[in-house]
Amino acid sequence: MEEKEDSKKASNLRWWILLTVIVGTFLGRLDQTIVNLALPKIINDFGITVSSAGWIATAYILANAVFVPIWGKLGDTIGRKKVYIWGFGIFIVGSVLAGLSWNLSSMIIFRIIQAIAGSADYPTAMAIIAVTFEEGKERAQALGIWSASFAAAVVFGPLLGGPLIDSFGWRSVFLINLPIGILGIVMAMYFINESVSTVKTRSFDWWGALVLGGMLSSLVLVLEKGSDWGWFSAGSMICYFLVASLLGLFIKIEQKVSEPIVDLKFFKIPAFVNALVNNFVVFMGMMGGVFLIPVFAQTFLGYNATETGYLFIPMAVAMMAASPLGGMLTGKVQSRYVIFVSTLIASVGIFLFTGLDPRSTAIDIIIPLSVMAFGLGFGMAQRTNIIASVVPQNEIGIASSILALVRNISGAVGIAIFATILNNRVTSNILTINSFSKLNSHNPLDIQKYIGLISLKAQINAYDYVFLVASVIVFIGAFTILFLKLKNERTDIKVHVE
Repeated sequence: MEEKEDSKKASNLRWWILLTVIVGTFLGRLDQTIVNLALPKIINDFGITVSSAGWIATAYILANAVFVPIWGKLGDTIGRKKVYIWGFGIFIVGSVLAGLSWNLSSMIIFRIIQAIAGSADYPTAMAIIAVTFEEGKERAQALGIWSASFAAAVVFGPLLGGPLIDSFGWRSVFLINLPIGILGIVMAMYFINESVSTVKTRSFDWWGALVLGGMLSSLVLVLEKGSDWGWFSAGSMICYFLVASLLGLFIKIEQKVSEPIVDLKFFKIPAFVNALVNNFVVFMGMMGGVFLIPVFAQTFLGYNATETGYLFIPMAVAMMAASPLGGMLTGKVQSRYVIFVSTLIASVGIFLFTGLDPRSTAIDIIIPLSVMAFGLGFGMAQRTNIIASVVPQNEIGIASSILALVRNISGAVGIAIFATILNNRVTSNILTINSFSKLNSHNPLDIQKYIGLISLKAQINAYDYVFLVASVIVFIGAFTILFLKLKNERTDIKVHVE
């Protein structure tokens, strides 16, 4: 009887632990969503340009990318609970400071503090879930529910952000993190059990971390600013050189140190590499195409920022519904087939955007977004579970940080590539359409309308082209996962952990 009660308590505790890490993940993603809504107010208050305000986001992305692998290694080394709580606490401090910032420079510094702390969440949260839910099917379900919190943040971002900014000003979007963050820390201290790697760490790979940080900073910087600078400008070329040289140096360091920050032996595991490739291709296509939706809605459909945010609510609901469903298939259907079908569905969703034009309604955006999100969410738990299943348990933190890094970089690559494709396609379309058009009038108003219609047609066709390319990339990405093979994976047992 006592054994049954103890088992029931342990089971209940596992789900409380899941809820706890969901609070942290939700808060971090919510912050990113809301801050974007607050940028116009921040620009007015600080008297800065839109280009300058872009550094508020760029600085956050840079710092976040650099520190994800470091936190993952530290979590495996000194304890995931410890790192999770420290990251949470510093994030709250950074949020309060950002809410009190007085100019652009102070805002950027405090956002960097936020980003450094916020980057601790993904690798430690995933590792905590992986060691808490050891059985394959249950772990996949937990990871699916946790993944849904990313979508939930997209839902509540505009719902909370708009009223907060309108009623209390932009500073409130940072200060709201204080009460939520305190709740999250209390829950973490009470529910989460400490877990560390069974392999004792004697030294931390500081040189590897430093070189990796420099490489990632250069890469993210050129992806964020390359379109403004010019992809072949002096600044971009310097970044390319730094990325290539620092990558070579990083590989040499990791091959020699006894305890590398990124264990290169992971890349000898076919399933690990295959999962990363699939994630990179899928997220590059998805982020590269979908980031244009808010721009299209506000430019051609006349929506404001809050109304545009509401378009994404059904998308988030679809992802929240699909993630646990995909997780439930673990042990019943091989992971590669679930991911394959889910990716095909996502590619269909992106392809449906190709019909958008200035006469489109909200439904014309909501349906493709929801189809894409359902497909992506359906395979999310499986993608994440593969990474957690094919590496030693004592290195799940750093393995999950590599997954987070790949997803972040792929999104940045996708946005950079498709923004360039869009701009080049618009220019090309204008020349083509103009060559086949003729205006039989010298009236200035007619000429103005003529130029406007050519520009409009060129832009709409360019958006169609980008969505088509994105859907093809995601479609191809679906087939990359079919090469994945997990040792001893059958439909009646849990995934083997090597």
